[in-house]
Parts: sequence; C-alpha cells; structure tokens
Amino acid sequence: MTDAATLARRIAQGRGDEPADLVIRGARLLDLVTGGLIETDIALCGDTVVGTYGSYQGKVEVDATGLIAVPGFIDTHLHVESSLVTPLEFERCVLPHGVTTAICDPHEIANVLGVEGIRYFLACAEAMRMDLRVQLSSCVPATHLETAGARLEAPDLVALMDHPKVIGLAEFMNFPGVLHRDPGCLAKLEAFSHRHIDGHAPLVRGMDLNGYLSAGIRTDHETTTAEEAREKLAKGMAILIREGSVSKDLHALIPLISRDASPFLAFCTDDRNPLDIAEEGHLDYMIRTAIAHGADVLATYRVATLSAARNFGLFDRGFIGPGKRADIVLLDDLATCRPKVVFAGGRLVEDALFADRIPVAPVGLGSVKNRQLTPADFKARAHQSETPVIGVVPGRIITERLAMRLPSRDGEALPDLAQDAIKVTVIERHGKSGGIATGFVHGFGMKHGAIASSVGHDSHNLCVVGVDEASMAAAANRLIEIGGGFAVADGGVVTAELALPVAGLMSDQPFEVVRHGLEDLRAAAKTLGVVLAEPFLQVAFLTLPVIPHLKITDKGLVDVDKFDFV
Repeated sequence: MTDAATLARRIAQGRGDEPADLVIRGARLLDLVTGGLIETDIALCGDTVVGTYGSYQGKVEVDATGLIAVPGFIDTHLHVESSLVTPLEFERCVLPHGVTTAICDPHEIANVLGVEGIRYFLACAEAMRMDLRVQLSSCVPATHLETAGARLEAPDLVALMDHPKVIGLAEFMNFPGVLHRDPGCLAKLEAFSHRHIDGHAPLVRGMDLNGYLSAGIRTDHETTTAEEAREKLAKGMAILIREGSVSKDLHALIPLISRDASPFLAFCTDDRNPLDIAEEGHLDYMIRTAIAHGADVLATYRVATLSAARNFGLFDRGFIGPGKRADIVLLDDLATCRPKVVFAGGRLVEDALFADRIPVAPVGLGSVKNRQLTPADFKARAHQSETPVIGVVPGRIITERLAMRLPSRDGEALPDLAQDAIKVTVIERHGKSGGIATGFVHGFGMKHGAIASSVGHDSHNLCVVGVDEASMAAAANRLIEIGGGFAVADGGVVTAELALPVAGLMSDQPFEVVRHGLEDLRAAAKTLGVVLAEPFLQVAFLTLPVIPHLKITDKGLVDVDKFDFV
C-alpha cells in the first residue's frame, strides 16, 4: 500500500509543481500502442514514473539523447536454480540485460528442501533490486515415479500464499493427475482457484486440453510447435515462448508473434545457464533473435513487456507511463536490443546498486547424502531381446524411446560405442530409499569416461552418464564429497568439477567463477567425445518423468506416455 505522503509527492512531481527526483531527458519513447518513437522527458518520483510527454526539471537528470526508452523486460517463467547461482547473484547477471522482473518457480530447491527452500527464495526476493516474483511449486514431488527430498501438500502452499512476492501456483506438471482428478491435485487447484495458475502441458491437445484448462490453468511454456500453440491460443491459453539452454522453442514459435496475437503471448527462459547468459544474453537475446527472423518489432516488445505483465496481473509495469513502476531500458536500436542503461524501480543498474543488499544465508548445505559408490553399483541387467534406450534429441528435453540389441557378459548389459549407447545411472541422494537404477542412453557421442550431475529434474538425484563403471563411480563420489555439482572423470580419475553446495543446485560463488567453471567442464566433456553443446543440462533432463517419451529415475526406466515404469 502506498501512503498518502508518497502519493502527494508523485502528484506534485507529475504536474511539475516541484522537481522530479530524476528526469531522463531527450529519450525517444517507444509507444506500445502505435509503435511510434516520440522524444520526451521521463520523470521519476522514487520507484515510479510520474511524467511523460512533457518537459520536466529534475533533482538529478540523465541525458538520453539518441537513445530509445522501452519498459523493463519480464521473464514469465524460470527456475533461478538453472543459472547455477543464488538469486542475489542471478540478478547481478540479468539486470544489465534489461530483465527487471522475473517470475520464478523454486521447484528445484523445493524438491530438495521443501518449504525451507521456498522460504529461502522469498527472503532473497525481499533483498533483491530486481523484482523477483514467486510462483509456489505445485508438484513436489512431480510424480510418484521418483524419490524427492520433500513433499508439499496444499496446506503447505496455502501457508505461503499471502506473501507479497507470491503470485500464485507454479506450473502444474502432473497433467495426468489433473486429467484423472487426483485428490491431491484437486486440493491444490481448489486452494489457488482465485489466483494465477501456470500450466505445463507438453503435447496436451484436444479434449484433454479442454479438461486441463477447465481446472483454471492459464498458461503454458511447454508448447513446441506453432500448430500446437494455435490450438491452445484458440482455447484461451496464454503461450509463454521459451528459449532456454536446452529447450529452444523460439524459432518454431516466431510466426505467432504479431500485433493481433501479442496480448496472449510472453517470453520466458525456463532454464538458462551462466554461459549462455554471458555469451548470448537473456530476454534481450530473445528479442533481437525474434526480430532478426521476421517478427514484428512492436509486437515483440509488447510480448517482452506489456503482455507479460498483463498475463500475470502485474498491472503496475510493462509500460512507461505515469503511475507505472520505473523499470526502464535505454537502447541504441530496437532491432539489435543491446541495453545501454537500465533502471530498476527507479534506480540505475550499476555495481553500487548491489553493494548495500542485506545478505541471505545459503541453505541446503550437505544435502547430498550417500554412501561411497563402487563400480559394481553401475551394472545393468541384460535383456533377452532388445534393450530400451533413451534417445537424446539435441536442443530438446523431449527424448525418444529407442530399442537396441546390446552386447552382454555374464548377464550384464554392456555399452556399445558403435551404436552410441552408453550407460546412465540415477542414484537417490536425499538419504531416503538409497535407490539406484541403470539404463542406456543414445546421443552423447561419448567414447570413454563419465560425467555426473546432482542437478536432475525434478527430484535432483545424482545422474551419471558414462562408458566405464570406474569413471562413473569416481564422478559420482566426487559430487558426494563436495555437496553436489557437476564432475567429469576419465580412467577412474576426476578431471573437472564445479561445486554446487547450495542444495546441490547452486554455487555460493560469483557468477563469473561459475561461468569459467562451466567452460572448463564443457572442455573436459569434449575430450571424452561428447558432441552435445550443453551436455550437463541435457543430463539433468534425462530424469524428468513428466516430459515424453522415455526417462530414467532412481526407481527405474519410465515410459512417460503411459506414466508408468517400463
């Protein structure tokens, strides 16, 4: 709630009765209604725009001659944990890219720590300079097909519902549970029926889509084709166009971006790692890529700002006008979208902006709870005929279900490098069941060694992909020792690693350290013959049993289409 004194100051400065706190002078403002560029002063009172299309005097003035002013960008769905840094470090790397609002689902840390993980994110959100909003994780665990570190029921989420940073309920991954009217799913949907509910509906079409939407679900970020998107749009579902580090749907969905459709679209990154943020950008990358491939300029900026805000009920932003939050990005050129100056809540984004934040203590240290593993833990039972094999699709989190005849010895199935079939093992790491399951995966190109990750959607058990059991054990044991992260091993010796001690998901180090650590890991993976551009996130999605078609968890191989074990 804004007090009367603040309102009086805003009115006075907006009318020009007193100098504005800050004036951005001479910028060309992008009119999100017409697409025109109009030169004007932009007057700010604290964190709020109070004047446009007028001449103002300011206590502080910024010369923006020659620059274009657009609203701050809004990422409508992401998992901060996938940046591999804590939320306070995340904002330091994305604010310079013009991202002033992010709507996150702390689903990853919630699957490890439960309510404690969500409360950690809420505490970080209160300390941050960008506006981090939280959708409460709806599916912890996502399914019964894996072992998670925690379980969240409707009362756990209701207790957090009224926090000022909470919007509503995060992506409802368990779409089979919704369609089959699972009582636990219905309890959560009922509790949040008056709030925003995000969807998660890969390949959900026809009558199933009708049923899913009838539960009050509003958005989807798992749409991968324009045809699928058009059906969902026609049924009133907003589409969040995604471009992550693995899930890359932007190019397929660019044809949707038009002035007519823009109110029903938004951008999101879902899962984007530090290397891609540093090398390509964030939402700024999505904007310039869409425009470069033919998207209408005005429609693209609407999707990144105004439409995103309105689809999530954030009516105080997404537009540069009196009474709106002072999230402003200054650019040289709309098409290239290279932010020169960024204001977040009326404050200039620079190093000094982050200096006085209240630190938030990390949580989830020591969350990887396993015994030391031996090569014998990574053996796989031979099949009498063909062995089911997970087929990796580069740049996608959807996997194929393959079948191969693999060599065997003494009842044990062996890797076959000629078919690019190597082992994948998932190890429960929350100190609960101790479950271990081994299968085979195609598409990595690995010739020797192993790579391991404690990031494994959704329950984040240890996942190891490798050719020989000694290297698989070495990589997994190193992650147990350092509290989680990524590791590469060859010949039974660890050759590269990146520690992620915060819940086994995030580093406690600066963004730059994590970026260089990832570069070293990628280089080490290439020496094993790995051909995937993003091998570690690709590993992390092999364990996701809510995305078709074949996955693996600590309980075994999962046929996602049947929602059951193979």
